[in-house]
Amino acid sequence: MTTNRRDSMKYTGLTGIGMLGGSFGELLSTPYKLKTPLNMQDPFQKNQLGLYGPWAKSLFLDGLPSLSFRRNDFTDLEAWKKMASAKVKERMGYLGLEGTPKVTVHRQVRFDGLIGEEISYQLPYGNPTKAVILKPEHAKGKLPAVLGLHCHGGNKYLGLEKITRLDGNVPDYVQEHQKTYYQGKAWANELAKRGYVVMVNDAFAFGSRRVMLEDVPEDRRMGITDFDMSKKENIDSYNRWASEHEHIMARSLFSAGITWPAVYLAEDQVALDILVSREDVDTERVGCAGLSGGGLRTVMLGGLDPRISCAVSVGFMTTWEDFLLNKSHTHTWMTYIPMLPRELDFPEILALRAPKPTMVFNDIEDRLFTLGEMKRADEIISGIFQKAGASDRYKCSFYPGPHKFDQAMQQEAFDWFDRWLKN
Repeated sequence: MTTNRRDSMKYTGLTGIGMLGGSFGELLSTPYKLKTPLNMQDPFQKNQLGLYGPWAKSLFLDGLPSLSFRRNDFTDLEAWKKMASAKVKERMGYLGLEGTPKVTVHRQVRFDGLIGEEISYQLPYGNPTKAVILKPEHAKGKLPAVLGLHCHGGNKYLGLEKITRLDGNVPDYVQEHQKTYYQGKAWANELAKRGYVVMVNDAFAFGSRRVMLEDVPEDRRMGITDFDMSKKENIDSYNRWASEHEHIMARSLFSAGITWPAVYLAEDQVALDILVSREDVDTERVGCAGLSGGGLRTVMLGGLDPRISCAVSVGFMTTWEDFLLNKSHTHTWMTYIPMLPRELDFPEILALRAPKPTMVFNDIEDRLFTLGEMKRADEIISGIFQKAGASDRYKCSFYPGPHKFDQAMQQEAFDWFDRWLKN
């Protein structure tokens, strides 16, 4: 695939690309004006902002966002995707890192029918990024590939270890994480066994990319003085610190003119560069998948990088209204892109990949979202794929239970990859 993701974006003249009428162009350029006072006699539902909730919702979320493909103004799918993708990147402060870094292979192992490689590479900032690449031991030729995106899980000490294994010596705290979220499986390994090259990289602020306590001033360390991470209690202390540090990281990134989603996207695109540069990878058959924070990364990477042929987002799909009124308190600062709700609802970021195969999983008892808004997000994506003439390429499944990516869900996801990346 020859798509160049780093071409500079030009925003001037976007509203004159043929599919927009003059009235819609005026809509994009007209500043928002405060509406008349809300009718407080209307039925009021308690929400996390109290009486401010209905007011905030009324600003931009009561109607279709200005760049929604659900609007009648849009009929040209590719033109809409070009415009809307550019707007998402503008709002997030897209980085667009240049060049594929040199990869160092630290070791190669054979384990459980797979060949595993431990690699690292240096980005322009921070410590080297560690990654693992897995493939069947006796595989030949070019294989379909998947970029596995690990979860958040309240654990920034761990990264790729959450969904991979290179030997049978798995620490108890890693086993516990895999048991809680993945029914005891390292799902990247399980997918690789089915005939894929699977790469998993440490995300920004996780694992090898985490903020080191030694690198921040003493008064920002919450009293932590022992940095020996061979001790489980120190790992727990680090994760508590990292949780409290997250809002500092986000606000600092805002001060730099970028957002956490922009950094995620840039670093995951570099990992994708490395994956598709391999001689054993068929660049026309590449997917990505992840749970929770990995589901969020799937929304961004799958929605904004056309090299992703098939995407599976697990446990991270709802609407901006859900975040606004109900659930922003349950979520990481890594989610938000200021002002984007004016132009696109959250599900529409992933729907930017239409008509390419896309799957979404939701857990019915997931406390991170409300069930009604998960269902509405499904309706939004489904409607866009239907309008794009690709209803058969989108599927959403609801599973009983809490926030997770269990073996039944994994099986359905792997079958979806087989359907679109092998056949």
